[in-house]
Amino acid sequence: AFAFISPENVAKIMGTTPTAAIAEISTAPAAASFEIFAKALNTVTIHLCKMIAGDGEGAQRLLECNVTACTDEATAKKIAKSIICSSLVKTAMFGADANWGRILCAIGYTEGDFKVDTIDVYLSSSKGTVKVCEKGAGIPFSEEKAKEILLESEITLDVDMKQGEYSATAWGCDLTYDYVKINGDYRT
Repeated sequence: AFAFISPENVAKIMGTTPTAAIAEISTAPAAASFEIFAKALNTVTIHLCKMIAGDGEGAQRLLECNVTACTDEATAKKIAKSIICSSLVKTAMFGADANWGRILCAIGYTEGDFKVDTIDVYLSSSKGTVKVCEKGAGIPFSEEKAKEILLESEITLDVDMKQGEYSATAWGCDLTYDYVKINGDYRT
């Protein structure tokens, strides 16, 4: 049996997949001990994905996008990746702007069979949670509380599709002035 940390495992940094994030581990499955090993390996790989994503050039915030209640697993993964890779979402998170429209826009770019008019969006951090979108539309919320939440170094974007039983998670980082400066200053 094999466990992989691969480009398909949803760690996206500035819209690209780091080639250094590929590993392969092989072991012969031995019932219960293999299950314990697989669970531990999954915990480690998730931690590594978060570390890689949060270490993007100039990054200030680690972003985690959880898509739940989706029609199928492939669509849930595509939506999570689309949100995490969206330059507009990344810059909104850098600016501590609870711009739910940018999140829905990123969802709209995704191919798949889903409806937008059931989607709820929540933004959270260690400072709390704020619901910013219900049934695909903006709702009143405290901009002050949202900004307080989004100024933290780890932000979670929860997207409840309310259309099925499948979910996916993707990690990325914000898009900062430093990213532009770092990548604009060097020559290849």
